[in-house]
Amino acid sequence: MSQHPLHGGDPSVLRRLNSAATLRELRDCGEATLSELAGRVGLSRPTTEGVLGELIRRGLVAEGAPRPGAGIGRPARRYRFRAEAGHALGIDIDAHRVRLLVADLTGEVVGGHGAALDVRATPGERIAAVRAAVSACLGAVRIPRRSLWAVGAGTPGVVAPDGTVTSCTAVPGWEGVRLGRELGRSFRCPVLVENDANLAALAERWRGAARDADDVVCVYAALHTGTGALIGGRLHRGRWGAAGEIGMLPEMGLRDTAAALGGDASLDRAARVLDAAARGDAEAAALVNALAARMARGVAAMALALDPEMIIVGGPLARSGGPLVAELRRRVRPLCPAPVRIESSRLGDESVGLGAVRLALDRIDEDLFRLDRGAASAAPRRAT
Repeated sequence: MSQHPLHGGDPSVLRRLNSAATLRELRDCGEATLSELAGRVGLSRPTTEGVLGELIRRGLVAEGAPRPGAGIGRPARRYRFRAEAGHALGIDIDAHRVRLLVADLTGEVVGGHGAALDVRATPGERIAAVRAAVSACLGAVRIPRRSLWAVGAGTPGVVAPDGTVTSCTAVPGWEGVRLGRELGRSFRCPVLVENDANLAALAERWRGAARDADDVVCVYAALHTGTGALIGGRLHRGRWGAAGEIGMLPEMGLRDTAAALGGDASLDRAARVLDAAARGDAEAAALVNALAARMARGVAAMALALDPEMIIVGGPLARSGGPLVAELRRRVRPLCPAPVRIESSRLGDESVGLGAVRLALDRIDEDLFRLDRGAASAAPRRAT
């Protein structure tokens, strides 16, 4: 059941409380009749009917189809949350490609798109290619741009609160790019930018291996290896977005991780080494073991600093049956005085995109359920 609405005080605040409680109940627990909903939320039938009328006018609730075989007489009207009323877009940008996911207001992914990026492209060319990919994605799923209520974007590097990439070694020329502002020119809704490892951590708790954990470290192994942390179920960014960036210290062994496997900064070559190691190739296994030995210092440092319930290893290098993850598990555990679970991500290439969707949905929720304004509009406005 949703949190109980209040029944005394400022009438306008009470209306918003009742509206938020009713909307959340329908979204999280499914469609219901008027009587069922009134009982679940703790309101009278007349008050619930008035709240539903307002939510229908705002486009957030619709009357569902009556259930067949409900008995003699006219079946009770049923009401449902309109998940299709708006959408969230998640964008995952790195040096070589962009991936996009579109989800409805319940988080159900309704479409996606991917495109290659030229690693030598200038920031302007890269952003133009991302914009083109967004247009292609929305066209493929037939969702108009005005249906987007928030956009989340993930990128390697340190991302300041205003969406500026303040430090980045994985994407040439990316440092100093005001990515939030540049992407924001393409949308009328809020655009939020976050570090890729942080978004992978959000995705793991939402849809991945860390659903039941509150204190989580996500190790995102790619060209370089980044880490994101959830503390008490909330993303820990730090004052300027640099929390978890221990990989910037060479001693931590988290830089140039793909090159350690492939001999150059190529994820494709690193993937071939991982595949060979999973098949039992001794030379490839030796490379993976050496990389794990190097990375173990940085992973253990995060574990010692935060004492998490779980460490999730994801990203392009956490693949092929998990030879790198298995070796990290063997090497990190002895360095930690407290027991820690080390698991492989199950989200594959979609972890950052899913985390970007979750970031956008969280912003939508803030607007949908906030109590300090009227309910004149369903869609959140663009942040200024």
